Amino acid sequence: MKVLIVGGGGREHAIAWKVAQSPKVEKLYCAPGNAGIAEVAECVDIGVMEFDRLVTFARENTVDLTIVAPDDPLAAGAVDAFEAAGLRAFGPRKNAAILEGSKAFSKDLMKKYGIPTASYETFDSAEAALAYLEQAKMPIVLKADGLALGKGVLICNTLKEAKMGVQTLMLDKQFGIAGNRIVIEEFMTGREVSVLSFVDGKNIRVMTSAQDHKRAKDGDQGLNTGGMGTFSPSPFYTKEIDDFCRKYIYQPTVDAMRAENREFKGIIFFGLMLTKDGPRVLEYNARFGDPETQVVLPRMKNDIVEVFEACIDGTLDQVELEFADNAAVCVVLASDGYPEHYEKGYPILGLERFTKADGYYVFHAGSKWDANGAIVTNGGRVLGVTATGSNLKEARARAYEATKWVEFENKYMRQDIGKAIDEM
Repeated sequence: MKVLIVGGGGREHAIAWKVAQSPKVEKLYCAPGNAGIAEVAECVDIGVMEFDRLVTFARENTVDLTIVAPDDPLAAGAVDAFEAAGLRAFGPRKNAAILEGSKAFSKDLMKKYGIPTASYETFDSAEAALAYLEQAKMPIVLKADGLALGKGVLICNTLKEAKMGVQTLMLDKQFGIAGNRIVIEEFMTGREVSVLSFVDGKNIRVMTSAQDHKRAKDGDQGLNTGGMGTFSPSPFYTKEIDDFCRKYIYQPTVDAMRAENREFKGIIFFGLMLTKDGPRVLEYNARFGDPETQVVLPRMKNDIVEVFEACIDGTLDQVELEFADNAAVCVVLASDGYPEHYEKGYPILGLERFTKADGYYVFHAGSKWDANGAIVTNGGRVLGVTATGSNLKEARARAYEATKWVEFENKYMRQDIGKAIDEM
């Protein structure tokens, strides 16, 4: 079969790498892709929001399955566009992708169906939000309602910070229309855990757990980013927690979406906070996480194309997910200055070492070819260096070892990804 992947980051490279292993796949395309994805797929110069061009390409090239990976095209109805043209596509339709596309919607859904989460209020005006803050308990969390590249969440320790946050989101429009409405919610404490799942509208199959590091600098300092590294599995995600989440969070979320006539088929990413009072939902994403995908898929044993098709066909109850009894750690190599100001276009050296090293992977997030055919940096997050090991400590040591294989000017990374593992 012929498969098209929509997207061009580290998540899409990991998906493409996994899809390419399926014996069902004879031809793999990616739009727009990147220099790393091009090793396993034919890259097509079409943007992720160019639905008409994507559909035309899929039809003209007799594509059997399209996988829509990023949040923006999902929220805007990319899957609907493919289905309207009679083409198979993996991912939630627009009316289901709202689970991620609107924080207010997801919070209201959880409240209505009794899914555990932080208490909150929603505001459409800065004036009302500022008035609420005057009597709110600090610290507090401000969230842009819409999509903001994973960065529209502000943790405010003081009233002054919270007021500045409202200014940033609602008045200065740092995240555009995503901040037209905001959610203000209680600050929860505990371990954060990410759990990805496949959903076919009725059934859910939970993948292995992971834990992300969002802040730019060591010690969880600095600005929020799209993710500076991750590890899998999370040692803090116990069987007891898993049992609780399956009963009170995972299946109830799928059932709630069905009850709202928003049948969800695709990936639900559960961002959890393990509080002293039990697990609570921090957020939902309607797609694979980035960089969580880079540690989850290398551990997955299943043919991912078969799982995608089961989600589309509503037969996920016939699938049992299998993951290797090992661990994986991903360290993101970024351009110094990310997520604010950084330079691009620097040659990337040392990538060839990964082709000969078992259990080591490099997933391209921001790379391209220059005019001379060299692979150069083309983004804030450039590469995700992933390694597997028999346990998390071994995987972490191997991942950091592999970061030394790659060089480019202004290379930056956190030195403490998974540090909690070493302290256990």
